[in-house]
Parts: sequence; C-alpha cells; structure tokens
Amino acid sequence: MAYDRTERRSRIRRGIRKKITGSGERPRLSVFRSNTEIYAQIIDDNQGRTLCAASTREKSLKGMKAKRIDQSTAVGKLLAEKALAAGVTKVVFDRGGYLYHGRVKALAEGAREGGLQF
Repeated sequence: MAYDRTERRSRIRRGIRKKITGSGERPRLSVFRSNTEIYAQIIDDNQGRTLCAASTREKSLKGMKAKRIDQSTAVGKLLAEKALAAGVTKVVFDRGGYLYHGRVKALAEGAREGGLQF
C-alpha cells in the first residue's frame, strides 16, 4: 500500500506522541513546518493549554529577509525568550514527525541558544 507524505508523517507523529507528553514541569515544544513558514508552541498536555508560541509570521520576524534556516533559528530564540518570560526552562522536544534535520534542527538549536533545556 502506497502512503503519501502526510499519511506517513501522521503515522510517525502518532508513534512519537505515544511516548512524549508535556507536563506542568516539562511542557512539550511542538513544531509544525510548512513549505514557507515554521511554527512552534510550548504545550502543557495535562491542562491542554498552549503556554507560548512563535512563528515566522510574527510581526518582529515577518520582514526578515533571510534563508529559511536562519528564520527557524530566530523563531527558536524568540520562543525561548517567551518561554523564559512565562517561567518555563525545561521542555520535551516534539519534532512532529519531521526528521531532526534542516529547519527543525535549526529551531531546536535556536531554542537552546535562547536558554531552553532539552
């Protein structure tokens, strides 16, 4: 049976979500990547709340003329800044079914540079 890309990703994502959950002490850093944008949010799964979020669509990043990898790093740093303001220092990284490579890796490294631990 042939799977398309989104079906394959959703299968991988379900497997990841079986193992990874965000708690109040260590919320989950979830990543979504489209062709042009990248979105990240920190989620407390126990309460079902998004604590903070950042994306390339933010006003501070919208006019940024840079490569998508550099934009992803900037989103990671911005998310870390918002998380630290919300009192979150440790997170669990949820790559969302994407390979830990390219823009997803750049976002993670930017978040680490910004002060998040995972």
